[in-house]
Amino acid sequence: MKPELRHLRYFLAVAEHANFTRAAEELRISQPTLSQQIRQLEKAVGVQLLDRTGRTVRLTDAGTAYAHYAQRALRDLAAGERAVVDVQDLSRGHLRLAVTPTFTAYLTGPVISAFHTRHPGISLDVREMTQDRIEADLLADRLDLGIAFTGTHLPGIEATALFTESLSLVVGPHHPDTGASGPMPVAELGERHLALLSGDFATRRHIDQHFADHHVQPRIALEANSISALTEIVARTRLATVLPDAITHEHPHLTPIPLTPALPTRTVTLLRRDSTYQSAAARAFTQQTVHWAHARV
Repeated sequence: MKPELRHLRYFLAVAEHANFTRAAEELRISQPTLSQQIRQLEKAVGVQLLDRTGRTVRLTDAGTAYAHYAQRALRDLAAGERAVVDVQDLSRGHLRLAVTPTFTAYLTGPVISAFHTRHPGISLDVREMTQDRIEADLLADRLDLGIAFTGTHLPGIEATALFTESLSLVVGPHHPDTGASGPMPVAELGERHLALLSGDFATRRHIDQHFADHHVQPRIALEANSISALTEIVARTRLATVLPDAITHEHPHLTPIPLTPALPTRTVTLLRRDSTYQSAAARAFTQQTVHWAHARV
């Protein structure tokens, strides 16, 4: 017999969970049935794929090699199925998009609103995640597109530059520096009480590096892992923060104050997996987002 698709799915589930019981629960089949299907697969390929001798199930060397091709086969099949049902007139379809967290404060709303208005038949799955996770999910075909920053991308990721993002000191109406007439020396931030994003944000690491480069030790009064929480706090207190300038365009009660030396700019990019089928919805979103980015410059 030749391996069938169910054999590949069952095999990859066991490999992921390293356990037959948990894999069977996820697949909603009995454990004896799963074990039988795996034995059929190993008989078909003529080699042992799983090492069952330890407390956990592990891939053999042959199993590791086979898993790579099994994953690719299932991804290609899923892409083929999407290609078959893809509707070129965009009357229906589905788009899976992810953005890094700071974009939810100023980019996601306008871009998604414009796309939905123009193509209401396209359903959207929009997620917020780190750039590393976005690239991994693109390669695994769990996403169609991602919006993040330029840099060293994983092999197989294609990046299209959208626009350049700059960052400034951001204050609310109660802050004493509101209405400042010119740039603020970055060294003065050592005397200000700041509210900053937590360390798991790429933006925070970008800010910390700039402080370190200029020997500034900020007085951090508060850390937040939410952009919306941070903007609300700054708007209602005398704390300042450092965020992309564009966020203040969506929050008129916040004021950007340029820093000198300025933080290095970052290039915002649209990410996709190269050498793969791109649906009509993904192509339309790419075209619209590139047009939106050019219009805002």
